[in-house]
Amino acid sequence: MTVTASPETSAERLSVRAPTLDDPWRWLQAGWRDMWRQPLLSLGYGCAFVLGGLAVTAALWASGLVSLAPVLAAGFALLGPVFASGLYEMSRKYEAGEQATLRDAAVVRLPQPAQMAFLSFSLMFLFLIWMRMATLLYALFASDSYMPIDAFLPFVLTTSEGLGMLVIGTAVGGALALAAFAVSALSVPIILQHDIDAVSAMALSARTVIRYPGPMLLWAWLIAVLIALGMATMFVGLIVVFPLVGHATWHAYRALVKVER
Repeated sequence: MTVTASPETSAERLSVRAPTLDDPWRWLQAGWRDMWRQPLLSLGYGCAFVLGGLAVTAALWASGLVSLAPVLAAGFALLGPVFASGLYEMSRKYEAGEQATLRDAAVVRLPQPAQMAFLSFSLMFLFLIWMRMATLLYALFASDSYMPIDAFLPFVLTTSEGLGMLVIGTAVGGALALAAFAVSALSVPIILQHDIDAVSAMALSARTVIRYPGPMLLWAWLIAVLIALGMATMFVGLIVVFPLVGHATWHAYRALVKVER
C-alpha cells in the first residue's frame, strides 16, 4: 500500500514505500556515515546551529527571562527540519558521488522558494502557538513575574504548582511537536527536490506518519531522544546531534519517497 500526493497539485506524482521498524536505525547509520564524509563541514553546520541557540539564551539571560529558555529550545526543535536544509543538500551531493562545499550548505537552491516559505511559516505558526501556551501556563501556575533560573528550577521540581505546569506543559509541547513532526518529517526534502506545493508535501508527510505509525513514531522518538541528549549537555551535544539527524532525515526521505511520472 502506498501513500500518494494528489496529481492535481503536483507536477510529479509521489508515493511512499512502506517503512519497517528497522529502517529508522538504517537512516541513522547512513546519516552517521554522511556526517563523517566531510566532518568539518557537517560539524561546522552543527556549531552554527548551537551558536544561534546560545545567542538567544544569552539574550534571555540578559533580559532576566532565562526561564523561557526551555520553551525556545523546544521551538528550535520544531523549526529544525527547515534549518537542516543545507545538510540535505550535502547528503544529496554525496549520493551523486560529489563533494559538498560551504556554498552548498549555506545557500540551498530551492525549486519553489515560495512553497518553502509557506512551510516555514506553518512551522513558525506552531512555534508561536507553543510560545503562547507556555506563557499562559506560566501565568496560570506561577502567577508571578518571571523567576531567575535559581528560583525557577526549585519551583518546577519541588512544588505542586511547578510539577503541574511541567506535566501539562510537556503534554501540550509533545502534542505540538508530534504535529510538527507529522507535517515536516518528509515535506522539507520533498519541496527541495520536487515540483510540488507545500500543502501537498505536508499532507503526504502527515499521511505517511498516520499510515505507518510504528516506524514513523520510532523515528520521531529517536530524534527526540537525540535532541534531548544534545540539550542536556548545555547544547554542546547538538553540534553532533543536529547534523546527524539532518543527514539521516535525507536518507529517510530517499528511502520512503518515490516518483511516479
